Amino acid sequence: MPSPPDEATLIERSREGDLAAFNALVAAYQDQVYNLCLRMLGSQQPAEDVTQETFISAYRNVGRMRGPSVRSWLLRIAANACIDELRRRKRHPQLSLDSRRNDDELEGSYDVPDSAPGPEQVTVRVELRQALEAELLQLPVDQRLAVVLCDVEGLAYEEIASAMGTSVGTVKSRISRGRSRLRSALRAKPELFGGLIRHTRGTG
Repeated sequence: MPSPPDEATLIERSREGDLAAFNALVAAYQDQVYNLCLRMLGSQQPAEDVTQETFISAYRNVGRMRGPSVRSWLLRIAANACIDELRRRKRHPQLSLDSRRNDDELEGSYDVPDSAPGPEQVTVRVELRQALEAELLQLPVDQRLAVVLCDVEGLAYEEIASAMGTSVGTVKSRISRGRSRLRSALRAKPELFGGLIRHTRGTG
């Protein structure tokens, strides 16, 4: 995603308290922040809440912004907020009312090949996507975050490292381990993922 025009000016004006300038940055990056939160948390309402929390925190701390880009800075705030939410869930588990998600809530790189337009194929595609997203949510948080930032959001390793607050080498290791776990999960369920395994063989 390209940076908004004259991003440096928008940042400077935001630091001076210009809400309109900050809103322009929000408009440029809110979809990416929300998509990250949705894939990390797995349901719509928490993702919306954490997205809002991310931008409130960013506005309060815009004077301390560090890093190579606004995007990686915002995604780092969002990632930390997601991790805090996941820790809170672990301490206080509860059944999410959003656990049964609509198909259009989670779209991206983990898409299932569409070979036919019939209703039966559409139903199978929905089931595959939901199952695949469920496997993504089973990854350790650090691997899930790295895989989402790389394979869904399309960030370069350097920007992922900035967003995660770690080294490029660690990022590559987490992506590799996360992808390996996903492939193993797919192979363990050939009745669901047999076609997708054949489609993705030799990639990643």
